[in-house]
Amino acid sequence: MSESDITLYRLQACPFCERVVRKLDEYDLDYHSRFVEPMHSDRDVVKRLSGKRTVPAIVDENTGVTMSESANIVAYLERTYGDEGTAGGVA
Repeated sequence: MSESDITLYRLQACPFCERVVRKLDEYDLDYHSRFVEPMHSDRDVVKRLSGKRTVPAIVDENTGVTMSESANIVAYLERTYGDEGTAGGVA
């Protein structure tokens, strides 16, 4: 997987974003971090992608998935790249 296959839209020091980062690191997934504007109303790039201005948001080019909300993203990563996922997991 190349570095640009997964893009994480996040804020500095955001605990919800860090939760997603930990899961990406746990599965040793390459990803590109895009830090977004701190002001909620200025997050137009995230709004265009996910329909919301909230972070974290993720775009996974491998599967065509775009989503927001850390709990949803973590569950998606577990299903997709965890031990039982089809895109990664057991060697």
